[in-house]
Amino acid sequence: MARGEQRMSIAGPAGALELALNLPEQAPRGIALVAHPHPLQGGTMDNKVAQTLAKTFAGLGYVSVRFNFRGVAGSAGAFDDGAGETDDALAALAHARAEYGDLPVVLAGFSFGTFVQTRVAQQVAAERIVLIAPAVARFAASAVPADTIVIHGEEDDVVTLADVFDWARPQQLPVVVFPGCGHFFHGRLPQLTRVIGGMWR
Repeated sequence: MARGEQRMSIAGPAGALELALNLPEQAPRGIALVAHPHPLQGGTMDNKVAQTLAKTFAGLGYVSVRFNFRGVAGSAGAFDDGAGETDDALAALAHARAEYGDLPVVLAGFSFGTFVQTRVAQQVAAERIVLIAPAVARFAASAVPADTIVIHGEEDDVVTLADVFDWARPQQLPVVVFPGCGHFFHGRLPQLTRVIGGMWR
């Protein structure tokens, strides 16, 4: 559990929904919703990339909200291939808005979580989207906003860099590539924080 982190369970669309909040030191400028990697492959909100995203956005002044998708740890329900997980994300966001107000929203995700966030973005007007190791094979054909931050590892063997380029190319969407980096950004999490912070406005 991160320092300054709050954990709770709320009523979600499939039953209990487990949340973790990281709060900024000042009055929040927005809400950052963070989605974790694939539940059937060990993904939870305690994944190191998801935690890094949450801490990064808390440092940038956002209330960072992570949640366990249905069927993971303290969240009820069963894996729903992105559809129910999108509902989980919307429920977590609704709770944060009820607590902290109708603030600007950042959607951030890692791997499978990026797929869920592209679905959430169809229903929520996001200030910005951050996609780490995006699961582009799952993405709908619709483009993401031009200011979306996309970060990928050169040596990712789960989602190949070539596939990410093929997805980004028609949109002329920049991709930040970490040389020598695999899917889980081992040893590169401080760099991930610095890069996102440097690209923020």
